[in-house]
Amino acid sequence: MPALGMAQETGKILRWLKAEGDVLRAGEPVMEIETDKAVLEIEAPASGTLANVNAPEGAEVPVGQAVALILAEGETAPERRVSSPARESGRGAAVSHAVQAMSASPLAIKIAAENKLDLTKVKPRGSRIEKEDVLRFLQTGGTARTAGRILASPKARRMAAERGLDLAPLSGSGPSGAIVAGDLADIPTGSESSTLSNTWRLMAERVTQSWTQVPHFYLLRELNAEGLIAWLEAVRRTAQTKVTFTDLLIKLVARALAVHPNVNATWQNGSIVRLAEINLGLAMAVEDGLVVPVIHRADGLELEEIASRRHELVARAGAGRLQLTDIQGGTFTISNLGMYGVDAFNAILNAPQAAILAVGRIADRVVALGGQAQVRPTLFVSLSCDHRVVDGARGAQFLQTLGELIESPPPLAD
Repeated sequence: MPALGMAQETGKILRWLKAEGDVLRAGEPVMEIETDKAVLEIEAPASGTLANVNAPEGAEVPVGQAVALILAEGETAPERRVSSPARESGRGAAVSHAVQAMSASPLAIKIAAENKLDLTKVKPRGSRIEKEDVLRFLQTGGTARTAGRILASPKARRMAAERGLDLAPLSGSGPSGAIVAGDLADIPTGSESSTLSNTWRLMAERVTQSWTQVPHFYLLRELNAEGLIAWLEAVRRTAQTKVTFTDLLIKLVARALAVHPNVNATWQNGSIVRLAEINLGLAMAVEDGLVVPVIHRADGLELEEIASRRHELVARAGAGRLQLTDIQGGTFTISNLGMYGVDAFNAILNAPQAAILAVGRIADRVVALGGQAQVRPTLFVSLSCDHRVVDGARGAQFLQTLGELIESPPPLAD
């Protein structure tokens, strides 16, 4: 189980994209996991045959713990053994049979995990514990309910959770009376509810946590966009890569953060920690939610390098193929809704980052200049801050520097 950050302790396996015995190529997606940061595919680190899959879908697995093996040509898998939960402790105990159960098929492990069953109590008919052995054990008394739990296939449980269905009143047609996916096919769901993707659900959890646990405040400025428009026109005349206003803002925000390192920081264990790198996250809407891929060390990149990297991230995010490195290490986030016609908004912090910049559209507006009303292209930017890290003065100083760079950017257009 890979780690996305220092604070991560576990990851949840949402889906195995390959089955035990499948031949893998290095770089090929093998499983889909969920952490506190994102839902993403994990690629095979080497070529070979997938073996010893010992963590079922839905299992919470400690970071660093093996969930499967990839065997090279000629290698054989080690003998599988069933591990007893009684011998486990700490966070690993909560997922003992889900993570370490051996001598059992992956489906048997999955059903046992969902029913909190110790596989050491199951006696197989053959050389290993199969699904039928687990179902037969759970069917004590000829009912699909054991110790108050409902016997159902993993797919049926997943479908019920996605559709908001209660399995309790249902009768199953599967082995030993288990509820299977087919039993749910014709059951209607209320029109008031909708199925949430894992990405959307994770986004909802993260913004709720940030909103309720981090003290937000906001700073807003209206800026003259004439210089920004002129800079983009000049760049597009010579650039080999398509450059957008977002790319210009990434360049300018990175420059401003270098001047104000106290904003490129985080609250950690009761202290303010300055972050060594300037890694800018970009809030991107995808079909099933919101993701924040990262442009690392943006302060050291040329404008076309920034644009090229952003294009890559947009393509991968849209295809659902973001990699671990694409979402790790963000220190500051930009959320630009100008392309949707939004004039201004306040963004929720992307914790544990201390600030996020919300950018509205560039539009002609009436402004007062020299006592007279004139029409100028302007844009609104809003800085959301974690008050534990960035107070009003620090936030205002950062926003002042950024505003000056946006209104007078030519020196950066080399």
